[in-house]
Amino acid sequence: MATLTITLPPQSVQTALNLRRWDELLADTELAKVQGRIETDRHGHILMSPPPAARHGSFQSEIAYLLRTLTGEGRVLTECPISTADGVRAADVAWASPECLRALGNRSCFPRAPEVCVEILSPGNLAAEIQEKLALYFDAGAREVWLCDAAGAMQFVACPPGGVLAASEVCPSFPRQVELR
Repeated sequence: MATLTITLPPQSVQTALNLRRWDELLADTELAKVQGRIETDRHGHILMSPPPAARHGSFQSEIAYLLRTLTGEGRVLTECPISTADGVRAADVAWASPECLRALGNRSCFPRAPEVCVEILSPGNLAAEIQEKLALYFDAGAREVWLCDAAGAMQFVACPPGGVLAASEVCPSFPRQVELR
């Protein structure tokens, strides 16, 4: 089987299209009635997925709570839209510093990734798709990407070439295991 390589545009070039298209989608009153997660590809086409299982949302809210409790300044966001070289992706949870929030301004989509992007893994996630998301978030400016598995085990990944960390550098007191209450 031949290997196919797709070259994505630089994230900075893609951002103008992503921001314009995201604003169009948010203004669409019919699309607002659709349940589920909406993201876009690099051409501005809509990518939809069904709402996640309840356990996914439970981890999402617990991680958001812990991040808000354990960090100082900054803001915790869920379903955070981020402009990437391959369209708009929504991090399950993100933490943005005051500087990152200033760069966001009044936009509806982050032109650069917040410092921390968190993905909660679902049973249907393929390893390749998670690796793509990590690469896209890092290319868009994330310092760390955290992964939460189905049992709540956390993995902290630093911007390459940092690799997997024993603990987050942005939030060192964040637990390696998230317990649902």
